[in-house]
Amino acid sequence: MSSSLMSRFLLISSVGIGSYFTGSYIERQKRLCDSDDYVSDGKEYPINRVKPKPALPIFATVSAASPIPVEEKSVVPNNVSRIAQIMRYGFPGLDNVRSYDDFVLSYDRRTRVAHWVFEHLTSERVKHNDAVDRSKCDFAPDESIHPFFRSVNTDYKGSGFDRGHLAAAGNHKADQKHCEQTFFLTNMAPQVGVGFNRDKWNHLERHVRKLTREYPNVYCCTGPLYLPRKEADGKLYVKYQVIGANNVAVPTHFYKVIVMETADKRLEMESYVLPNSKIDNETPLSMFQVPPETVERAAGLLFFDKIARTQLFKINGKKV
Repeated sequence: MSSSLMSRFLLISSVGIGSYFTGSYIERQKRLCDSDDYVSDGKEYPINRVKPKPALPIFATVSAASPIPVEEKSVVPNNVSRIAQIMRYGFPGLDNVRSYDDFVLSYDRRTRVAHWVFEHLTSERVKHNDAVDRSKCDFAPDESIHPFFRSVNTDYKGSGFDRGHLAAAGNHKADQKHCEQTFFLTNMAPQVGVGFNRDKWNHLERHVRKLTREYPNVYCCTGPLYLPRKEADGKLYVKYQVIGANNVAVPTHFYKVIVMETADKRLEMESYVLPNSKIDNETPLSMFQVPPETVERAAGLLFFDKIARTQLFKINGKKV
């Protein structure tokens, strides 16, 4: 057979095989969409009938995914402008980004804990609101997350850890729904209770809210860290506990990186890293301030990348 005929034969064969696999894939997807359940390990699970829609564009290279019911007719979520406001200074990363009404997060399906959670705070949004009742909020799994990668309340039961907020409920008092959404388990991480979540971490959250008294706009990014520690053999290891049937990771540390915008548009930054352990209440928060580059290297993220560091007037209270 000549080389020309052989080339034609291979071309026709590849097209045919490609068409076969494409058709098979489309048919499988069609069957999945027509089914209300799927089976795994002999058990039947309901499929959450949602599909991702673009929650932006606000930047040419970014699109945040927001879970939207299939029945909705709107092509773009009605909170796009709010998301644009929250993420004004850039996304730290783009892995499994999910937008809620008043905060945005990137979810880590492996650890079942968010990579980061982003908030935009103002004095109006954090002030006391009689119409918002935290006691009516329930911790709940986010059903837009595939069951394989979802954390559930039983993961925390008996673990000895609190379901610790990343976006603090107290930061979202403008609307009852906003507060309720902070109780999705996608916004939770296992935190030591007494001495951390209920004490020093809470002090840091209150500090961030107090910043809105001085600055018209406060942008806060919060997340977990899994830092190495030297063991007895002299080597460094990244070691952390997991809890529950879904192996929810227990971070070794947590960070907050905050940008404050003054009335005359000057920008200041503060960054903190706290160990996920009992901390003496007398320890000042300033003891946990670190250079933002330290957090970025540890987290593998770039915070506020739309802001050049030369644009910052102060970092951790010191003039740049």
